[in-house]
Amino acid sequence: MKRRYCIAGNWKMNPPGAAGGLLLEMREKLDEITAVDLIICPPFTALDNARQLFQNFRITIGAQNLFWEDKGAYTGEISASMLSAIGVEYVIIGHSERRQYFDDTDETVNKRMKAALKAGLKPILCLGETESEREDGITFEVVRKQFRGALEGIEIKELKDFMIAYEPVWAIGTGKTAKPADAQEVHELLRKLLAEKYTFEFSESTRILYGGSVKPDNAEGLFRQPDIDGALIGGASLSTVSFRQIAEAAEFLTTNEHE
Repeated sequence: MKRRYCIAGNWKMNPPGAAGGLLLEMREKLDEITAVDLIICPPFTALDNARQLFQNFRITIGAQNLFWEDKGAYTGEISASMLSAIGVEYVIIGHSERRQYFDDTDETVNKRMKAALKAGLKPILCLGETESEREDGITFEVVRKQFRGALEGIEIKELKDFMIAYEPVWAIGTGKTAKPADAQEVHELLRKLLAEKYTFEFSESTRILYGGSVKPDNAEGLFRQPDIDGALIGGASLSTVSFRQIAEAAEFLTTNEHE
């Protein structure tokens, strides 16, 4: 079973200044991409503008993070209900930069997951190992631990349109990319973990994205792997040309049935 590809762009803390120009450019240049799901995750300050520009359009809006409490004295935080109220559909949870710079743990990722699901948001759960963990041969152990921690206490009925993004930390923003076969090994593991925790049918229908220096010249090789269902893109998502070319690689495989 091949799932419909999804290409998601994580703009992180970019671009500097207003994002309106880039959003407009994407609306104009991505109109012909129809066989692939597209998600843009701009900074919080651009979310409402993005929602208005992409209303009744084929690009879906996602946020880059949320806090697990719904309201309260949490200066600087954004709740799931705030995101839901402005029409956000997806939210990235557990990104390695949140773990590295802002002390996210498996426990807080789990809290964010539950808050997102309670508000009707669709999580994009990020998992992945560091370079030292890969060199030590414990990639599978690390990914298993993150998977189990993030989904602790969450039932299958809550996970409508949920996605996982495997992001090897050593490949994020470094120019390094996991070889397609190496990325496939971890995606296959995640597929098995989903089947063990939930059901085989759920594991087969859940999309698992790859993230880690995905570019137009390596996208097709990654997308040809049986358990890679698209990409969560960082830097390349800030270029409409690059983002479109990556989406086109997925659309080519879709329309040509992986020949």
